[in-house]
Amino acid sequence: MTTNPNPALQQAASAAASNAPRYDMYEPIHKGLRSFMSDTLSRVGRVDVFDNVDLARTLTQLEALLSFCAKHITHENDFLHTAIQVRLPEGAARTSEDHFGHLHSINALWGESRALMAAGNDERMALALRLYRHLALFVAENFQHMHVEETANNAALWAHYSDAELADIHHRLLATVGPADMMEVMRWMVPALSPVQRAGLLADMKQGAPAAVFDAVLEVVRPHLDIAEWTQLARAIGVPQQAGLVNFA
Repeated sequence: MTTNPNPALQQAASAAASNAPRYDMYEPIHKGLRSFMSDTLSRVGRVDVFDNVDLARTLTQLEALLSFCAKHITHENDFLHTAIQVRLPEGAARTSEDHFGHLHSINALWGESRALMAAGNDERMALALRLYRHLALFVAENFQHMHVEETANNAALWAHYSDAELADIHHRLLATVGPADMMEVMRWMVPALSPVQRAGLLADMKQGAPAAVFDAVLEVVRPHLDIAEWTQLARAIGVPQQAGLVNFA
């Protein structure tokens, strides 16, 4: 004997299916970028310009951020914008135009960083303040830009690609990222993720990556998690709480 399906259950299942998250290439890396940008802006704002070690360390991080941003733009242009344009011509026009402006800003900030490092003590305060203000504008523009990508660009991708196709695009993008760059991505992105996202990413990596690579990622990530975050993560992915500690012996 058959029974009629429960309408309430059918409605709940349909709602769950329609609300299921789509494959999102933007959110995780953008969380990392926001963290990297915010931390760097704060460091530039409080740098001791008369301490050569502090100044060099701060400007090294700034230039690492600028390099990171330039590579990120290339990845988005080559893979995400290209994918959108193939099936929705001009669909990524706004963010593509933004990228030209961002590259100009990156070059200008790089020049200001080098000028500050080379300046005498009598010029450093003024040059540091100029750099800080221009970096703040760059960060503000990027925060707005990333919102457009996460909403309008994602809507275009989700309307014209399946999750399997999006995953394939993402995997091809990741294949172009070198080991050193990937470690930098992990350092900023993983701590910026929610606990569920963090555990899911590292659980997948634990299953699919060589053990040495996985261990190296834990070493990079652990110093940037507090005790509670690390304990929660270690339990979720099934590693000892001592994992990720650098052995200096």
